Amino acid sequence: MTPRPYRCSDITACLSIFDSNVPTYFAPQEREDFERFLHEHAVQRAFQVIEVKGQVVACGGLWHCGNGSASLCWGMVERHRHKQGLGRALAEARLHQAAADPSIRCITLSTSQHTQGFYAGLGFQVVRVVADGHGAGIDAVEMERVL
Repeated sequence: MTPRPYRCSDITACLSIFDSNVPTYFAPQEREDFERFLHEHAVQRAFQVIEVKGQVVACGGLWHCGNGSASLCWGMVERHRHKQGLGRALAEARLHQAAADPSIRCITLSTSQHTQGFYAGLGFQVVRVVADGHGAGIDAVEMERVL
């Protein structure tokens, strides 16, 4: 379960992971933004994947904001593999990556009410909630963790 850097050849697998999490964790209209991110930013933005038996089953990135903070972005696990420790392994790898960078003092993220508890367990605090902020029935729960 060791994350590795994203490669352009991972795009189909990452989009499949996204699709497996619609509509509970992601709204369908977010797919276009995710695909654009994969094409334009993933390679340069520390995006990582986790493979199990050669198959990409989780992905997520760390976006450096340049103001002393970074943001966890587009973190997801193939839906039928939830609750197997993959999300924790991916999140912890990104947190270690942030902690190793002295320019990062705070990590932020925008998640949903469905995964808020997971991130709270990693030390994140809620700073704002926007009802239906990610789509109908998917609140935007903005959280942060000071390093």
